[in-house]
Formats: sequence, C-alpha cells, structure tokens
Amino acid sequence: MKLVPLFDKVVLEKEKMEETTKSGIVLPGQDDKEKPGQAVVVAVGPGGVVDGKDITMQVKKGQHVLFSRYSGTEVELEGKKYTVVKQSDILAIVE
Repeated sequence: MKLVPLFDKVVLEKEKMEETTKSGIVLPGQDDKEKPGQAVVVAVGPGGVVDGKDITMQVKKGQHVLFSRYSGTEVELEGKKYTVVKQSDILAIVE
C-alpha cells in the first residue's frame, strides 16, 4: 500500500530525537511535547486551489522538516507510523 496525499497535505515519518550524548550520557526529557517534531517527508500532495487560494508546494520528498507537535493526523500503515499534516503546519526545512 502507498499513501498518496491530496491537495496541500504532506506525509511525514517522524525521526527519533537524540536522547544520548556521543559519550553515552542519557539526556532525559529530550522528547519534550512542547518542542517541534522532526521528520522526513515521505510524500507530498499536488497543491492546487484550497479554500479559494492557490497553494504551491514548497517541500519535497526526502527533505527533513520541523513541524508543530500537535498538528496533523497520525496513521499506521503496514506497521509504520506516519503523520499527515497540512503544508502550513511545517515550520522549517532542515538542511
């Protein structure tokens, strides 16, 4: 199966945040719910007219992005968890 987003939607796969230092020290609380999440873009919708506005997609498959923690809808497909968000819920592209 394959997730194909519609309109201005983006499918993200969350990345696990770093919880230990290089020397092996565990840093508790690194997965803070108030901080933005980091993810990889798995699929991007085509854009188009949404609510009367022309939307051009600015993210591409494979990019790493930061997104609002409480945005989107979580789905599970073939044992993997994904988050489907609007493009406007993506805060930044990580380069």
